[in-house]
Amino acid sequence: MRFDVLTLFPEIFSGYMTQSLLKLAIERSLVSIELHNIRDWSRDKHKCVDDRPFGGGPGMVFKPEPVVEAVEAVQKQALENNEALKKNEALENEEDSEPGHLVLLTPQGRPLNQPLVEELATHSRLLLLCGRYEGFDQRVSDLLEPDEISIGDFVLNGGEVAAMTLIDAVIRLVPGVLGDEDSSRYDSFSSVGRLLEHAQYTRPREYRGLEVPEVLLSGDHTAIAKWREENSQERTRQRRPDLFNENE
Repeated sequence: MRFDVLTLFPEIFSGYMTQSLLKLAIERSLVSIELHNIRDWSRDKHKCVDDRPFGGGPGMVFKPEPVVEAVEAVQKQALENNEALKKNEALENEEDSEPGHLVLLTPQGRPLNQPLVEELATHSRLLLLCGRYEGFDQRVSDLLEPDEISIGDFVLNGGEVAAMTLIDAVIRLVPGVLGDEDSSRYDSFSSVGRLLEHAQYTRPREYRGLEVPEVLLSGDHTAIAKWREENSQERTRQRRPDLFNENE
């Protein structure tokens, strides 16, 4: 799976891409991340990409030209690369011939949740557009018609952290990234019930007077599965009654 990230600060991703599961996924060619600096499409000799908002108000706004043209250039490059692969008969299906699913990260977008993550993971390529300032000129959305996504009801300094959050969630569903494919199936909010995950325990069996539930030590897999299901339901009822009510 490929991610193309369009940002003003590609350097932010340097540490993130060299750690943990993502690093291993990149090394094994399961995931690739390409960074594109939006300033490269600025028409200004000073590489300016923002301006004051019409009508007044605080802050600055992303100008439409560099953003729209940056996205179009990356999409065009994707199509050209796919055409080259087609000639070599390297494309496995028609989905790979698409220019990528464009995501604009914004607090005004639809909320990112596990069902949406699963939807995004069906694409072979995602283009992630990271905002800054007071946001984008409205014509960016009008012309590009991106999938606008929010990671929560709060405001960040920019879309880069939101992009990392989305990437981290999606790559867990890419085959081969996790050591155990069942790990993602039983995560909180996963397709198995959409409930919170059950409590987990490891050694030591007793710590400061708190002991591991005896059933987990029994070796009775049927009883363990039942306990985990009941614990998952109880956790969800207590901590996220909204989710529990959806499953009733």
